[in-house]
Amino acid sequence: MIDASHAFVEGSVGFALGLTLLAGLATGLGSALAFFARRTNTRLLAQSLAFSAGVMLYVSFVEILPKASTDLAHHFTGSAAAWLANAGFFAGMLGMALIDYLVPSAENPHELRADADLQALKDGVATTAAEAEGQRHLWRIGFLTAAAIAIHNFPEGMATYLAALDDPQMGIGIAIAVALHNIPEGISVAVPIFFATGRRRRAFLLSLLSGLAEPLGGIVAAVALNWLIPVEATGLLFASVAGIMVYISIDELLPTAHKYGHSHEVLACIAGGMAVMAVSLLILR
Repeated sequence: MIDASHAFVEGSVGFALGLTLLAGLATGLGSALAFFARRTNTRLLAQSLAFSAGVMLYVSFVEILPKASTDLAHHFTGSAAAWLANAGFFAGMLGMALIDYLVPSAENPHELRADADLQALKDGVATTAAEAEGQRHLWRIGFLTAAAIAIHNFPEGMATYLAALDDPQMGIGIAIAVALHNIPEGISVAVPIFFATGRRRRAFLLSLLSGLAEPLGGIVAAVALNWLIPVEATGLLFASVAGIMVYISIDELLPTAHKYGHSHEVLACIAGGMAVMAVSLLILR
């Protein structure tokens, strides 16, 4: 776990922030794929999301939460460390749940659009049904979706940064998992904005901007660790990171994977993600 005496080595901080930036830019990749790919392979994307869920669930329960408890044990006696670690874990989940509850969204920003809408985006022509809804309504949907995703990406960026700062190899795995789940979010922003404006560039830019909340979360985490949060609370913060990632997996990754993939394939990909993360962690020990 992070030690205050060497936690803020410039290279480590830069590497962790770089990972959050790359994960956030995946929203722009999602909109670019919607524009230019000949065919959106939703089955492959579902498998990737399930794999990412396996990575994040495994590392949360097997690596991050136990490390948080161990770190807290250095500062608190008896069973207090275990209680605090679990409190931090559920606080992370509750925080993400409150964001979901409070952020308005006309449509679920974590679900892919219908195949017809995606094809219309690639062709550069809005569908009749979409035109009938009215440009103002579609612009509102796109803007609210972008805002919702940006707000969701902020704590995800904090989680990615903290994980990468603690363990670079683990951070890479989490950053890849977050990036994969940002791809359909980018599509969710691009589709209604394109239908409302008819401009691919505007849809792409708004999608890209919504992902930049990810590195912003990383920057805030870096500032908080360096100047605002005492060393004794570091383990509590890491426990909340585990809660955030479990919530993301259950609320965002797995529902979308099941919607667009086959149940047995989804389960196999979850197990595969866990196995890959387990092997990578064992090799590095």
